[in-house]
Amino acid sequence: TEADVISTVEFNQTGDLLATGDKGGRVVIFQRETESKGESEELGESGEYNVYSTFQSHEPDFDYLKSLEIEEKINKIRWLPQQNAARFLLSTNDKTIKLWKVSERDKRPEGYNLKDEEGRIKDISTVTSLRVPVLKPTDLMVEVRPRRIFANGHTYHVNSISVNSDGETYLSADDLRVNMWHLDITDRSFNIVDIKPANMEDLTEVITAAEFHPQHCHLFVYSSSKGTLRLCDMRDSALCDKHSKIFEEPEDPGNRSFFSEIISSVSDVKFSHSGRYLLTRDYLTVKVWDLNMEKGPVGTYQVHEYLRSKLCSLYENDCIFDKFECVWNSTDSVIMTGAYNSFFRMFDRETGRGVTLEAWRESSKPRAVLRTRRIYTGGRRRRGDVGVDSLDFTKKILHMAWHPA
Repeated sequence: TEADVISTVEFNQTGDLLATGDKGGRVVIFQRETESKGESEELGESGEYNVYSTFQSHEPDFDYLKSLEIEEKINKIRWLPQQNAARFLLSTNDKTIKLWKVSERDKRPEGYNLKDEEGRIKDISTVTSLRVPVLKPTDLMVEVRPRRIFANGHTYHVNSISVNSDGETYLSADDLRVNMWHLDITDRSFNIVDIKPANMEDLTEVITAAEFHPQHCHLFVYSSSKGTLRLCDMRDSALCDKHSKIFEEPEDPGNRSFFSEIISSVSDVKFSHSGRYLLTRDYLTVKVWDLNMEKGPVGTYQVHEYLRSKLCSLYENDCIFDKFECVWNSTDSVIMTGAYNSFFRMFDRETGRGVTLEAWRESSKPRAVLRTRRIYTGGRRRRGDVGVDSLDFTKKILHMAWHPA
């Protein structure tokens, strides 16, 4: 159903858990299979994940002041660094961010003095001796509880959350503002970016994504619908409306068209694990930027350049507004992003070579090898090539996560 469509996916720091959020407001956590099933331990390396826990994160809501329905759809999930046996994750819909605690219980206390085995309170006059309760093993239970609810921080739709490297704060971004929260304080947040003009008719761009630097807790970046990236340093000033650095590529006047602004909008931005580079995705390309070089990207990779001639029909069926995500692998040597027809693209940073892979149902079996595909755009047609006109635009890979190891 429509409610089951996955809207975000996120590995935890060790990669043993994978959380997905869907349009129905549910979070499903999958756990990596590790037991040896009578065979070698290798089977646990097959990458199979089984359902660990499922819970309803958000419900549909209604904003009576603005007469607006607030969807339950989960926009983003972010795991917090693990501090103890329990795990914590943040999930957000358009308006409200929630902090959840995920914990396991495989023992339960028995032998209370004032309660019987069913949990009913005993008559005190019948208690004649004291006994020490003991912990007995029981079936493993996964408990998920809401610990904090961060509400009323955003007037517009939340599109990003990012946990800071200090482990205490996180940011949330909507179309016009970026707020910074403390994980222990729910009733106030600090507004660190505000691009809302005094007159809304003067609005020329919106914020599309924001992320903290992986090592420096004072640096963050946000992208805009105009294709620019702004790096902000919170040591400069409390309100980071004036950026420290701006990354944008000057537009080639020869390529200008009605669709130029739409396809140059950045849908996702990610810091590399080293913190040196930025990865961004617009409609047709994925780009790598060096933090020390503002004048242009150090690498531009064509994701589906063959769609440039089809922008008119993509505009009519609204596909041109699809927001694709992009990710780095754990060593920052390969980047990945999605496309249509259940295809996704990987690019090797060293050689610049790209490969198109297909995520099809059969390949979800253990140890199945992904099929590489080729789009036929002219020249000699090979067997198995897919023609541009036969692509299925309803099957799109928008959300992705790369295993941390």
